[in-house]
Amino acid sequence: MSLKHWPEHDQPREKLLRQGAHTLSDAELLAIFLRIGVSGKSAIDLARDLLAGFDGLRALLEADQDTFCRYHGLGRGFHSGI
Repeated sequence: MSLKHWPEHDQPREKLLRQGAHTLSDAELLAIFLRIGVSGKSAIDLARDLLAGFDGLRALLEADQDTFCRYHGLGRGFHSGI
């Protein structure tokens, strides 16, 4: 389910603004940066998959571009709206 359909108090961006970054999981923080998911996955689902696939946030942040872009929705042809 898309994050916009979640109750507002559970949405990562609103939770960040209301309670602060320390209350969010790595997946919730990453979902805020991703902004959108991919077909069949919300931004939070995509963030969880990335964290699991890279075995954590540090490895994800240290990944080279080719490795990072292998994930569905993150490739060079993907338009994130940024």
